[in-house]
Amino acid sequence: MTFPAPRLLGRLTAATLAACMLVGCGASEPVTAPGPAAGGEGVTTYPLTVDNCGRGQTFDAAPGRVVSLDQGSTEILLSLGLADRMVGTASWTDPVRENLAEDNARVPRLADNAPSYEAVLGTDPDFVTASFGRHFKDEGGVAPRDRFAETGIPTYLSPTDCEDGRSINGGGKRTRPLTIDSLYQEITELATIFDVPSRGAALVEELKSRTAAATTQADASGTTLAFWFADTRSPYVAGGTGSAELLARTVGARNVFSDVTDEWPATTWEAVVDRNPSVLVLGDLARDRFPGDRLGDKESFLSSDPVAGSMTAARDKRYVPLRGAEMNPSIRLVDGVEKLAAGLAALPR
Repeated sequence: MTFPAPRLLGRLTAATLAACMLVGCGASEPVTAPGPAAGGEGVTTYPLTVDNCGRGQTFDAAPGRVVSLDQGSTEILLSLGLADRMVGTASWTDPVRENLAEDNARVPRLADNAPSYEAVLGTDPDFVTASFGRHFKDEGGVAPRDRFAETGIPTYLSPTDCEDGRSINGGGKRTRPLTIDSLYQEITELATIFDVPSRGAALVEELKSRTAAATTQADASGTTLAFWFADTRSPYVAGGTGSAELLARTVGARNVFSDVTDEWPATTWEAVVDRNPSVLVLGDLARDRFPGDRLGDKESFLSSDPVAGSMTAARDKRYVPLRGAEMNPSIRLVDGVEKLAAGLAALPR
């Protein structure tokens, strides 16, 4: 099958820029900077080099045909008003955020899960983004970043999935707790790449303001939480380094598995009961990958299982449901802060 040749955005560089994350790259000969892309602000100076998870990515102009490989990255691009530059999305766990639904309907969905490399290339992209490094792998993903680079297509991995130049979701392990600053970094960098920096600044300020407002809703001190993402047999719960731990810390509660360094370790119900959380945060996933992915299935299991049901939180139905995307490191994390704060405030003390 023949695919159109991808647009070349200029040479890729492996140079790591330690002084700052976003700078214009120099040239040995004079280079005439292209004018701003449609909808651009004419602020970003091109060529632009971005140091992204240990890789230098150079842009000669704002991308015009971007593919986003998962929901988190897609919703950031849509929030920046970039639907007209998107030619494909993939890997959805939940319905799109309501305020983005109209724009999202204009963008082709290549696959509900990971698309094939050929499907991505068939859109003739000039930029590919992802929230999780698993998409930049051969096995179970789309293709390594080097393979995209061979065809002149720059790639971008969310800083929320990067530590010391390694992808956490792509096979690494987080050694430091996630901070929301890495999400703000992603928004700022993407906005600069697309020459819409003021939109990025406005989005960051909106998220900061919403987070500050949400944390005044409830006094969560003394509240202990367990985040159950999926699986009734060996439940996946939130450890102490990922986005759910960040949710707990933001609202002032304590994650009972905060001492576990994995982001989403599989555990036993005996271990959950032993730690005796006062509230269970239940993942409401729009999928059927594991038993108990959906909220109703989780609630039914907690009502019937003799071990899990022995917890006070289960007996008293002290639950706060969150969408899967709201427990992932994306703009939906702030939705999660708002829902968690409101949910805790509504529970009897």
